[in-house]
Amino acid sequence: MFHQIFFKEVLFPVPMLIAGIDDAGRGPVIGPMVIAIAAMEETKLKDLKKLGVKDSKLLSPKQRETLFKKIKQIAKIEFVLIHPKEIDRYLSTPGTNINMLEAEKMAFLISKVKPDKAIIDCPSPNTKKFKELIERLINTKCIIVTEHKADLRFPIVSAASIIAKVIRDGEIDKIKKEIGYDFGSGYSSDPRTVKFLKEYWRTHHNIFRKEWISYKMVKEKASQPTLSKFFEEND
Repeated sequence: MFHQIFFKEVLFPVPMLIAGIDDAGRGPVIGPMVIAIAAMEETKLKDLKKLGVKDSKLLSPKQRETLFKKIKQIAKIEFVLIHPKEIDRYLSTPGTNINMLEAEKMAFLISKVKPDKAIIDCPSPNTKKFKELIERLINTKCIIVTEHKADLRFPIVSAASIIAKVIRDGEIDKIKKEIGYDFGSGYSSDPRTVKFLKEYWRTHHNIFRKEWISYKMVKEKASQPTLSKFFEEND
């Protein structure tokens, strides 16, 4: 698809700028979530396939790192970090949720990059509602497409997923170096993360998402012996 510009009665086709948007780190109890956008002229999208770009979850860390560098050379990219404190604020405020938080950040990226069309790997079960939310939030003219598993279907979304994942992994590595502890992936299903959470939820509380059930359960369990001791002493 092309725009058309008329100049001295000569028709010049202008390729559309197509963007893909995806997130990384939506589910972990530790560290930030990352939302990334990658944008390219429609006529150059085939270059992503030549590079072997696909959903970041289907690639090894080394493959993601290599593609990350190559994508940056041929596409315009931007990203935002959403730290635990901000995630907690949205989850604890009535009338807001993590989908609204993601929509606001995605709209910010679209408004910044100004693509003609943005394809979003939709985080919400309701793709239509999420699309309408994005359309209300952006301040630029853009065709919005929201689909589930868009990172599997559209190479430009796969590119965004790679950018987001590499940035997220880099942030997690920074945290590990700062605290001197390898807590694994940061997901509540990871035994190393669970062990770290139980032992250090007080000490390194700023890196945790306190509105996560796993964090709340550890905090609640830790407070129970204290309450029992209090009642025993005052019996």
